[in-house]
Amino acid sequence: MKGDLFSSEHMVQPASAPGMTVQNSKSIRYAVNGEMLARQGAMIAHRGNLQFERKSQGVGGMLKRAVTGEGLPLMAVRGQGEAWFAHEAQNCFVIDVEPGDVFTVNGRNVLCFDASLSYEIKTVKGAGITGGGLFNSVFQGQGKLGLICEGDPLVIPIAPQAPVFVDTDAVVGWSAGLQTSLHRSQSVGSMLRGGSGEAVQLKLEGQGFVVVRPSEATPQNKQA
Repeated sequence: MKGDLFSSEHMVQPASAPGMTVQNSKSIRYAVNGEMLARQGAMIAHRGNLQFERKSQGVGGMLKRAVTGEGLPLMAVRGQGEAWFAHEAQNCFVIDVEPGDVFTVNGRNVLCFDASLSYEIKTVKGAGITGGGLFNSVFQGQGKLGLICEGDPLVIPIAPQAPVFVDTDAVVGWSAGLQTSLHRSQSVGSMLRGGSGEAVQLKLEGQGFVVVRPSEATPQNKQA
């Protein structure tokens, strides 16, 4: 057969080395030689000798789901082979986490990651007991982290004495060392996000960066 579908742009080539790579803007390929982790339901194809096992979220994960309706259900992928991951045709990105790095990310934006990375659910400091982003996922160690985002994300630098305010439904993640708190702006609530009433943003202060997606979470995506 012939046609654009069978061009090199779409044709999958053998992996040159184990590990995670961006297959295209909407999917990530992982050449597995041992173990890796991914969000449940995100595998779209695989080949080779691979086994898939559901991972428990633990007490912290169950608490998070009970309080917020959110969670990060994971599966372990073990063996030798290749697997491709995607979620709702969202854009895919790979982050290299190096020793000493700590990255806080919303669970709905996690697609897959190396087993060498440690993962923990933590309370967002200063968020109180209400509002979006009460719990987030914190990654550290050394390895690759695959993220998804609706649209092209914005990476906004944050400098001392120049805090950034982010919609709690739009924040993807932020770097370590930033101070977080909830900021309420009732007087302009009718203008922000096209809604009415009290508007709540996540305030980030210090030195670092925040990643923001160019869209708000829908009720369905909040359950991801």
